[in-house]
Amino acid sequence: MFSPALLSLAKTVLDTARAKNLRIATAESCTGGLIAGLLSEIPGSSDVLERGFVTYSNKAKEELLGVPEALIRDHGAVSEAVARAMAEGAAANSSAQLTVAVTGIAGPGGGTKLKPVGLVHVAACRKGRPTLHEEHRFGDIGRAQVRSKTINAALKLLYRLF
Repeated sequence: MFSPALLSLAKTVLDTARAKNLRIATAESCTGGLIAGLLSEIPGSSDVLERGFVTYSNKAKEELLGVPEALIRDHGAVSEAVARAMAEGAAANSSAQLTVAVTGIAGPGGGTKLKPVGLVHVAACRKGRPTLHEEHRFGDIGRAQVRSKTINAALKLLYRLF
């Protein structure tokens, strides 16, 4: 299901978190749980992967992660502000010390001139440190590729928090 490169990256993230006694939670929109799925593909991941939030709808972002409705209304669900709020909300609503959040437009539809297909915001949070953010514009490369590249970007950003 996942490429050898993604599996290797996931193993590295899990091994590093385990060595530092850190737990991970994910907050996913456009990937629909694939980041947590990738992490759980690695044997022994249960001692590191604390939980995954699949918050595809705006309502789920609000209810499960505490993302303010006004933030979504003012910036849109696909925005830096919402990605940061998702990562911070996952930290606040779990016992994980590390969280990663993604929100984007995987396509094939749903894009606009300002927010085209392939636009993804990724945020990573470690309790007690500033939340990191990256914006990616992968382009209209197909839904599966946007999601795969998003998973890769999310794990690399999360790794920076070690």
